[in-house]
Amino acid sequence: MIPELLTVLRASWPFPAESITVVDGALDAISRSLDAVARFGDRVIVEDPGFPPFFDLLDQMGIERLPVPVDEHGIVPSVFAAVLTRSPVAVILQPRAQNPTGVSMPAAKAQALARLLSAHKLNADTVVIEDDHSGEISVAPDMSLGRWLPGRVLHVRSYSKSHGPDLRVAALGGSAALVDRIVAGRMLGPGWTSRILQSILHDLLTHGDSIAQIGEARRIYVARQKALAEALTALGWPTGQADGINTWLPVADERDAIVQLADSGIRVAGGAPFVAADRREAFIRVTGGRRSSG
Repeated sequence: MIPELLTVLRASWPFPAESITVVDGALDAISRSLDAVARFGDRVIVEDPGFPPFFDLLDQMGIERLPVPVDEHGIVPSVFAAVLTRSPVAVILQPRAQNPTGVSMPAAKAQALARLLSAHKLNADTVVIEDDHSGEISVAPDMSLGRWLPGRVLHVRSYSKSHGPDLRVAALGGSAALVDRIVAGRMLGPGWTSRILQSILHDLLTHGDSIAQIGEARRIYVARQKALAEALTALGWPTGQADGINTWLPVADERDAIVQLADSGIRVAGGAPFVAADRREAFIRVTGGRRSSG
């Protein structure tokens, strides 16, 4: 890493990480983290609903998913505690602006999850992999279980949603033992992330104009989420205001909802790919950008 970027990242990291590196985007970080801590036949806890590429990564690696439902404040502790008895090697969490629900985890919930992970020797080596994909366009503070379990958390911060989709850079921080293992593995492939891209990211994180633009983007997304929540409530469909760019909506029929909204010029994502366990309910994901990649 270039030293000036490392300095900026350390100053803003949600817990005192022993080591921080950069990789080529959030999915690269999650994939390399899983390679470092999980093997074929292992079990990993995932959020339900959650981000479909996480499910695909686990399926490709031959890892069993252990889905835990998400409520209005994140993963449900009671179910989380029950699933921990199955000895997962890792947990994948989205602490804020969770995709697809848009919920953010308060400190009390994060502390409760950390306490559960510490409660039994059975889970002494379970690693938490956190994906902070929305970053500074989220209104919630950057939350991490690393505040209570610094040696067992890999925290990933992506900049594609906040600073540009072509900026394929994500920061990855945690204990030196875990991060150094990932860095060593990378040396057999790409080796490092472009220092030119690192310099661009540093400028974007420190230049006044860029900081102001990110603040304005955050304001716009908050306004859109507020307007959507108020409109749905007025129609007798209260859902609560989501954080970030996504909202998770129950519908009577997923396919009919997608078709009818498309007929009105509104593109949404079907909920089925985001669901980790079988459900009877139907959902769609609405994204607050002017255009959505689905």
